[in-house]
Amino acid sequence: QVQLVESGGGLVQPGGSLRLSCAASGSIFSIYTMGWYRQAPGKQRELVAHITSGGSTNYADSAKGRFTISKDNAKNTVYLQMNSLKPEDTAVYYCKMEIKTSRYSGPSYYWGQGTQVTVSS
Repeated sequence: QVQLVESGGGLVQPGGSLRLSCAASGSIFSIYTMGWYRQAPGKQRELVAHITSGGSTNYADSAKGRFTISKDNAKNTVYLQMNSLKPEDTAVYYCKMEIKTSRYSGPSYYWGQGTQVTVSS
């Protein structure tokens, strides 16, 4: 069994910063990809940022230049540093990881429970 636990959300003023963390635990053989998604009320869940096992990254246009995704392989943890936050960044943020739980199994996708980010004055 694999669990993803997110932290770091909260209320921040426009222009402020937050750093989200997502740590994976349980039966982990290897992690392929890690990503952050968000879902605002009444909208579909969307990709914010993605990082591969080799460290390649890609970002949604709305995140480019403001957000940075990074990871700590030793801790099975992915981070999202969010700067210059805007009210339109308000959403529940979810992490997602592509994980193999054994040498003989194919990878599966796992989601965190979500953390609320609210940008408001």
